[in-house]
Amino acid sequence: MSHVVWTQWDDLQAPPGITVLGPATAPLGSAAAQDITFYVPEYMSGLAGLTPSMDMPHLEYLQMPNAGYDDAIAFRREGLAICNARGVHDVSTSELALTLILASLRGLDDFVRAQPQGLWLQGSRQSLAYKKVGLVGFGSIGQTFAGMLEPFHVELTPFSRSGRDGSHTMDVLDELLPHFDVVVLILPSTPETHHLFDSDRIARMKDGALLVNVARGAIVDTSALLAELESGRIRAAVDVVEQEPLPSDHALWQAPGLILSPHVGGNSSAFEPGMRALLARQFDRLAAGEKPLNIVVEGKED
Repeated sequence: MSHVVWTQWDDLQAPPGITVLGPATAPLGSAAAQDITFYVPEYMSGLAGLTPSMDMPHLEYLQMPNAGYDDAIAFRREGLAICNARGVHDVSTSELALTLILASLRGLDDFVRAQPQGLWLQGSRQSLAYKKVGLVGFGSIGQTFAGMLEPFHVELTPFSRSGRDGSHTMDVLDELLPHFDVVVLILPSTPETHHLFDSDRIARMKDGALLVNVARGAIVDTSALLAELESGRIRAAVDVVEQEPLPSDHALWQAPGLILSPHVGGNSSAFEPGMRALLARQFDRLAAGEKPLNIVVEGKED
């Protein structure tokens, strides 16, 4: 079965029947781009990368380069299915989650600020070892992250909507939340998870706990988080915020006890080889007349 694919890489190899286009061979908006049936927006291009899909009359599959696909829902139309990049970002995002935890607990942010002043901030700091960790979200990334925690002898309690793979269901989250030293959010952004961690839920966290968000900014109520940080009751380390990019005058920049990274969980050197490998599998399936992997929204039938 023949397909015309557009990705950010013009040099991808594909089996017979699959034509690969890219920025050099078919700039978006050109006549050649009208024939695209499988479109992969450039990574981290946001809405600007999704908008060209509206001018692709033959498009059958919108392959997101992210694990999250909430932004793509607005571009859904009859006959168009949406695929996500499940598996591509598992290690990179988990790696950052672990980095943020260790940086916060061990005080690396304090050491970095002290270095230009020549301050030797010696003293005992918190360790991740033997901590109680609540993991909210137990999909592909969450399970990879759980594996990374094994050497630290933590007491891990995972949560998921369905209770998959031995995780707890979300209905017991509030009951168990006060027991965790670290709470990690790795779940999709949906109407149900919007402000899942609001003022009431954050208030349930134990004093001195660490909240880590490598999921989506809208899962945490920014105002509620800011109030708790300014009180000094909890700490946080987040890779995502509700408003991205975060305005330079936003109060979060100055919030005590916060480590903030600019949404770089999946944006690492691991992305390209992982995404290329996924696309190779997708091309093989398309050439064989099979549906691609990771369909998260089925195409509507006319």
